[in-house]
This record gives sequence, structure tokens and C-alpha cells, in this order.
Amino acid sequence: MPNLTRVIERHIKELFDVGSEEASVSLRRKELAASFGCVPSQINYVLRKCFTPERGYLVESQRGEHGYIRIVRLSYEDPEDRLKHVETIVGDSLSEQDCKRLLTSLQERGLINARERLIIEVALRHADDLGRSEFDLSPYKRSAIQAEMLKRMLRGLVLA
Repeated sequence: MPNLTRVIERHIKELFDVGSEEASVSLRRKELAASFGCVPSQINYVLRKCFTPERGYLVESQRGEHGYIRIVRLSYEDPEDRLKHVETIVGDSLSEQDCKRLLTSLQERGLINARERLIIEVALRHADDLGRSEFDLSPYKRSAIQAEMLKRMLRGLVLA
């Protein structure tokens, strides 16, 4: 049986598929928790883990008696908007684990394909290995170089 986090995530994503023209879904945390037999904090965990800007979502939350959760699916039709989004997410420094997570998310969202993701991962791993062995760079410098390389490669793909 899949774990509860994945079940809740899948349910919310299905709500987007049902209203495919809608860019957002509104939910009530307490009702969602009751339907899955969990505590509201489990819903918070799913939102923090699975519905992040890196994965293409923004979460708005209003607490209280008439509280709600609105999940907005980000859509960037304009290549310039996509570039700004990617550059904001990547930032100035990126760990290898965060890089893999981001590339997987971009592939799931259809911004890159599996082949492009693999090529980028290999190039970044090679750059990290060179920085570690040949140039003896600090971990921060290596992650800064990886972030800049990733932004440049994604920029090239988006504008191609």
C-alpha cells in the first residue's frame, strides 16, 4: 500500500486533472484530513513537501473557522517567464541532491525531457568531480559552479 503522503498528493493532483482548465484548487485542510483519516498536520506536510514552487505550485493558506488552502499550478507560457522561474529556483548555489530533485521536477512538468535531464546530470557530476579532484575547490564553490552551469544549460534549452 502506498504511503499516506503519496496518496494525498495523488488525490490533490487528480483534482487538478478533473478541472483541467482551472489553474488552482481550493481545499479545506480539516475536511481533507478527515477524508484520509489523518491529522491536519499531515496535510501541511504534504503541501510543504509536494506542492512547492520548485515543483510548479504555490500554496496560499487561510487559517481559522472559514480557512482554506488554495493550490495554484504555475504555468509559464512565455520562455522569459520560464527562465526567471528557473533562475529563481536555482539561486546562487545548489547541492547535488537539490539539483537532481529540481531536474526531476522539471521533467515531470514537461519543461525538459528524460534525455536532457540525463545529459545535464552527467555534465554537472563531471564538473563537480573536476572541482573536487583537479582544482580542489570548496563545496560551496562547487555548488555555485553547478548552479551557474545548470542555469546556463536550462537557459539554452528554454530558448532553443
